[in-house]
Amino acid sequence: MNRDRTLSRDVTATQIPSGDKTTLPAATKVMLHQTLGGSYTVQTDFGLFRIDGKDGDAIGEEVADHSVTAATLADGAPDPEAIWAQLRHVFDPEIPVNIVDLGLVYSMDVEKVTEPDPGYKVQVAMTLTAPGCGMGPAIAEDAKSKILLVPGVSDADVRITWDPPWNQQMISEEGKMKLGLI
Repeated sequence: MNRDRTLSRDVTATQIPSGDKTTLPAATKVMLHQTLGGSYTVQTDFGLFRIDGKDGDAIGEEVADHSVTAATLADGAPDPEAIWAQLRHVFDPEIPVNIVDLGLVYSMDVEKVTEPDPGYKVQVAMTLTAPGCGMGPAIAEDAKSKILLVPGVSDADVRITWDPPWNQQMISEEGKMKLGLI
């Protein structure tokens, strides 16, 4: 598969590792690195970027459908299983295992809020594989954007924590199999 591509149009992308949004102009040459989780990690002459799946056509890929078909609970709250499913679509651009199976997500809570508007806020506490990992902002932004797609979610906060420190025992059996650890 040819990984060298040229953007056919302007694309809003997330800079890696900062998580900042930027516009990559049409005709930019990119090299496709990873296509997991419904997004594309590309390298340009000026750094790494994550392009959302809805913009896959700009690099000659299929447009990814990000819609979430889960129903809300009886009280209008988001379905926690749908939130976990979305978190399983978030990948570190350097590791081919999602953040849930890597054991990076420590908690996910849904709370009803009334200010500024009534709704449900999702709070996620997660870590990274190493304290020096610069991917945190990009991964947290990807997780937040995927959580916000779940019906019933009005806001989301993804917080990076270092307590407890991550270790390989936190990886799920499925994650260990994908990484060749078992």
